[in-house]
Amino acid sequence: MPAVKGDGMRGLAVFISDIRNCKSKEAEIKRINKELANIRSKFKGDKTLDGYQKKKYVCKLLFIFLLGHDIDFGQMEAVNLLSSNKYTEKQIGYLFISVMISAHNDLMKLVIQAIKNDLSSRNPIHVTLALQCVANIGSREMAEALGTEIPKLLVSGDTIDAVKQSAALTLLRLLRTSPDLINISEWSSRVIHLLNDQHMGVVTSAASFIEALVKRSPEEYKGCVSLAVSRLSRIVTSSYTDLQDYTYYFVPAPWLSVKLLRLLQNYPPPEDPAVRTRLTECLETILNKAQEPPKSKKVQHSNSKNAVLFEAINLIIHMDSDPNLLVRACNQLGQFLQHRETNLRYLALESMCLLATSEFSHEAVKKHQETVITSLKTERDVSVRQRAVDLLYAMCDRTNAEEIVGEMLEYLESADYSIREEMVLKVAILAEKYAVDYTWYVDVILNLIRISGDYVSEEVWYRVIQIVINRDDVQGYAAKTVFEALQAPACHENMVKVGGYILGEFGNLIAGDPRSSAIIQFQLLHSKYHLCGPATRGLLLSTYIKFINLFPEIKGDIQNVLKSNNNLKNSDVELQQRSVEYLQLSTVASLDVLATVLEEMPPFPERESSILAKLKKKKPSSVPDGPEEKREHKLPQAQMSNNIEVHALPAISAAPLSTPSSTGSADLLGLGAPTVAPSTGGGGGGGLGGLLVDVFDTPTQNGGGMDANGLTAGSDENYRKFICKNNGVLFENDSLQIGVKSEYRQNLGRLGIFFGNKTSFQFTGFTADLVCPGNLGDQLSCQPKPAGEVIECGAQNQQVIQAECVTEFSEAPVLNISYTMSGSIHP
Repeated sequence: MPAVKGDGMRGLAVFISDIRNCKSKEAEIKRINKELANIRSKFKGDKTLDGYQKKKYVCKLLFIFLLGHDIDFGQMEAVNLLSSNKYTEKQIGYLFISVMISAHNDLMKLVIQAIKNDLSSRNPIHVTLALQCVANIGSREMAEALGTEIPKLLVSGDTIDAVKQSAALTLLRLLRTSPDLINISEWSSRVIHLLNDQHMGVVTSAASFIEALVKRSPEEYKGCVSLAVSRLSRIVTSSYTDLQDYTYYFVPAPWLSVKLLRLLQNYPPPEDPAVRTRLTECLETILNKAQEPPKSKKVQHSNSKNAVLFEAINLIIHMDSDPNLLVRACNQLGQFLQHRETNLRYLALESMCLLATSEFSHEAVKKHQETVITSLKTERDVSVRQRAVDLLYAMCDRTNAEEIVGEMLEYLESADYSIREEMVLKVAILAEKYAVDYTWYVDVILNLIRISGDYVSEEVWYRVIQIVINRDDVQGYAAKTVFEALQAPACHENMVKVGGYILGEFGNLIAGDPRSSAIIQFQLLHSKYHLCGPATRGLLLSTYIKFINLFPEIKGDIQNVLKSNNNLKNSDVELQQRSVEYLQLSTVASLDVLATVLEEMPPFPERESSILAKLKKKKPSSVPDGPEEKREHKLPQAQMSNNIEVHALPAISAAPLSTPSSTGSADLLGLGAPTVAPSTGGGGGGGLGGLLVDVFDTPTQNGGGMDANGLTAGSDENYRKFICKNNGVLFENDSLQIGVKSEYRQNLGRLGIFFGNKTSFQFTGFTADLVCPGNLGDQLSCQPKPAGEVIECGAQNQQVIQAECVTEFSEAPVLNISYTMSGSIHP
């Protein structure tokens, strides 16, 4: 305890010594129980206890609590210590309260009153102790009672610097725990000008508080940009002797520099030419200092220096407007790719992933391709190897796609299992995106399946089938290549799926070669049949019925397989049903009917790949856009457009929103879209054919305006989707997604409406009002529950609506939504 030595609390020192000298747990508990009984009797029976004795006993209780024992008394004595004028007694009282009393304790009102008294005290030490207690507890009750008093301390000219520091950090804590109760709009300009304070400690504390305010309302505090640039300029251009008290291992005020650089990343590049020029000079100076010889060999010097450097590079990437700075930043990061420090290599790769997406620095990043490939192969840390994969993915374009994909395929054979699935997705995306010759794309995907078949998801092999079906020039090559791949002794089940589908559609293109005749294709596929799971067997049965149409000469062999007991009496209902139906179809149908039913799959509609969506959903932070898909410049959220996307797939729900397929097979991906009957499917036939169609179903877009009825454009179309299903996405734009999950029983219904915040900003003042126009209020009874006024970034709120149909109705209720984001109201 810090107060023992200075105050000479001998009794406390003896007690601590006794506890440390206990030779067993039982002896320690016995000594503690004896002391607790003594303290309890003193608090109850001795009315003459002075402040020193109360402080000593409270310290003992605190020590016992820190040893892990429960304390259920002494709180009132600690509260009484707060009224003492002695620093040590008040300090122990606040310490006990901060550690022992919860935010919902009955004594909290007394504590808050004591804090109010100390905040109005002329003794700055008492004020600081009170602020520290508020910051430690940070309860909502404290925010309500003190939310207007603490800002006055922060901006008052009579407040000393140490109190201002504590006030800023206390307000930051209250803002994080109770943002709706902290409103300092009337003090905003004075708070911003704290960045210009002469005391560096005040500026450092205020910078953290101002950044939190900026994230909540950037437009209101945009005046901080010029002040932050001015303060940063003075720090960067000063020597370590100018800021001696705030210099850390020869680096002037590194913590404040990092805070200011992060603060500036909340805004676009300054519009004022003078401010912009000054900021550019600051960033150039930081890059120049990184090239200077180190002033100290100690690790603290390099750590603080690199912290400022990396934050400056983050700001350069954020602004994305100065080609010279971007290239210099890239070159600086390139020097860290072979640094002996693992953390520096990791951070350099992570930052270069972002630089690779800029048109100004993409070519500079590509110069380090060989170094990154070497890092991928030799790096010992798996997290650094994963960042190397991310960087190769980000720097890839049409000029180096084949080389990068080849290197990633080579590494995939020995890659860590934790990153294989992500690597497979990235290789598949790059191969499709930059394929000039689609035979190369087919080779890449088949190699992926051969090397890491367990990590090749359905989306990957669905996609290659779609591309093969849509491109006549690659169908024969795909059939030949997959036929050769199936001849391997150990063949992954995903390879069998791809082979079965492609040969079922295009096996006739290679049947002219005696080495790949119809009977050989059939025998090759059927040799894998008993080694596969039920889903793959079902696909192969669909391939066999396709073969009857393509190769009538092997009809008998296929019918023998279909009528075998292993299929007709299979315990799997799906396989049994397919065998019976396909056997009957091949026996009864005429050649013309058979040719019509089993005709080749029509081309799929050209749509965006679902593999990229899967990768972004899996790990959005590591999937930067490619060089040909530049990121939009980050602007304050209030300036974002409200274009509406109506998604066929619900991304926000309380549970997976899946529906059965029309053929009775489970919709494995939970897509809930109409499936294709076996007669129109490809080699996948049946439910699998439907799954393929579902996977390539992608969102459509509607405008963000209002229609003639005053509703959001496209809402009527979205509404009609719920005639046939209970779950899905009702509305979506860049910032908000609304999902619906509902269930009905007779005339009663229960709807869960999920409001998802897709932005990095908080929604405040959120309201969702259900309006029943005209006579609908008498026909339909709705009881909505509140959705919650605040939706945090990346989170979702749920609103439950209980509905009862009183009489028949034809109109639909209207959902009116309003919220405030970044200071702008969105109706």
